[in-house]
Amino acid sequence: MNKSFRAVAAAVGLCVLGSGAMAESINVTLSGGNPSGLWSLLGAGVDRAVKADDSSSVVTYQATGGGFANIGLLAAGRTDLGLAHDAELKIALAGDEPFNAPIENLQAIGYMYNWAPMHFFLRKSIADEHGIDSIDDLAESGVAIRVANNNRGNITANITTFMLDEAGFDEATIEANGGVLVRGGSSQQADLITDGRTDMVINGIFVGHSSFRKVDKSNDVVLLSVPQEIIEKTNERFGTRDYTIPGGSYSNQAEDIVTLALGAMVVTSDALPEETGYTLAKGIASNIDEIRGVHNAMQELTPELLVSQTTLPFHPGAERAYKELGLIE
Repeated sequence: MNKSFRAVAAAVGLCVLGSGAMAESINVTLSGGNPSGLWSLLGAGVDRAVKADDSSSVVTYQATGGGFANIGLLAAGRTDLGLAHDAELKIALAGDEPFNAPIENLQAIGYMYNWAPMHFFLRKSIADEHGIDSIDDLAESGVAIRVANNNRGNITANITTFMLDEAGFDEATIEANGGVLVRGGSSQQADLITDGRTDMVINGIFVGHSSFRKVDKSNDVVLLSVPQEIIEKTNERFGTRDYTIPGGSYSNQAEDIVTLALGAMVVTSDALPEETGYTLAKGIASNIDEIRGVHNAMQELTPELLVSQTTLPFHPGAERAYKELGLIE
């Protein structure tokens, strides 16, 4: 082999090695929520998506207290990635409770979903007797209603409180009317109304979620509408969006119900190396069926939805990957 040929071969070898280094394996932790909930399935889906391009890459799911906790972990540099609702991120950016100051190091990898609508179920007997078909009828009715909100620290509890306040049906009014406000997670809420211990269930999860199916099938309930003014104020405050629950989704719901929906995304911090963010985002976008396949509720996830979030700046690596794939300009 002559000297010039060896020089060319060496240069080609360096280029190959260099391009290989650009696609090095990743090993990151994704903080989620419940160890057996949807977010744990999303963690498994993200892991499978990056493994589809590189079998040695690993995304390890870590169960936590949820989005607020994950934002705190990212702010403190104690995790690589976290799942969080857009509403939780809006609160973090503003430095509102439970945060002591604005969280300024957050960056987006991409949306996982934006179709978890707020549901307001009320016993049909109460709704019919008092002419209640919208949440702004609750306060005016003056009727004693036992209301189930989510647990404190869950973002849907914050949103529920805000929306009821806007409707004039805050906790003080509930109690003044002879009612009571109780708290519980989705399965607890379903048990409470089925056991006759509450009259109203409020939560923000997917249409047809198992807890909602139990509320609907085991009880005679109606789904209340939400005034557009309250939707707009809530969207402005929490970064939620308008959403229509199709007519026929539940037993006593012949017509569409306009409400609002939460979304959730994979988030990181500015400490994540650019190449790691690039590899992660490219793997997710290129192998998105791996995430769609974890649950029927994820069928609407597309590469276009992945990049549609506007709450945070994209991580530089993710931005580069999406530009290469033609998903953003």
